[in-house]
Amino acid sequence: MPSSSLVSKSGLVVGALVLLIAGIVLASVFAIGALRDLGTSTGAGDTLDNATRVGVLDGYDADQLENARTIMRVATESGLDERAQIVGVMTAMGESSLRNIGYGDWESSGVRNPDGSATSSLGLFQQQDWWGSEEERLDPATAAKRFFEVLTEVDGWEDMRPTLAANAVQGNDDPHHYEPYERGATELVQALRTVA
Repeated sequence: MPSSSLVSKSGLVVGALVLLIAGIVLASVFAIGALRDLGTSTGAGDTLDNATRVGVLDGYDADQLENARTIMRVATESGLDERAQIVGVMTAMGESSLRNIGYGDWESSGVRNPDGSATSSLGLFQQQDWWGSEEERLDPATAAKRFFEVLTEVDGWEDMRPTLAANAVQGNDDPHHYEPYERGATELVQALRTVA
C-alpha cells in the first residue's frame, strides 16, 4: 500500500501536468487566432500581413495617416477607385510628405513659377492661389476634392503611369517627380484599407 506522502506527490505531479496541458491548449488557441489575423484582405485581391502593415504605418505620424485617409475617403466619395487613391496619396507625398503645411516652395527653398513669380503654394498638394482660397487649400478634404476634380478632367488618366497622371494635374516641371512615391503610396493605401 503506497504511503500518504507518495500519494500526495503523485497528486502534485498530476495537478502540474493538468496545468501544463491547459497552458499549452490556451497558448495554441491564442497562436491560431494570431495566425488567422496575420493575413488580411486588402480588397485588391492580395494580402498584407500584420507585420508588413505595422511596418508601413509605423513610418508615419498620426497627422500624416489622417491626411492619407482623407485623400482616400474623398476619392471614394468622388466615385473613384484605389488607383485614384494611390495617385492622390503619392502626389501629396511628393508635394508635402502628407503634411498640411502653411507655406510653399517659395518660402522653403526660393522656387519660383515658370513665369518668375513667387509660388503661393499651400497644403497637402502645395496648391497655388488659383486652386482656391488659403482656407480651402489648407483644408485637406477640400484640397483633395479639387485635386480629384482636375484629375478626372485629364483625358485617359486611368491608363497613364501614375506619375504622369499626377503631373498632368500638378504641372510639375519634372513629369517623373512623383515616381519615387508610387510604391510607398501603394503600400500605404493598401495598409490603410486593411485597418479602415
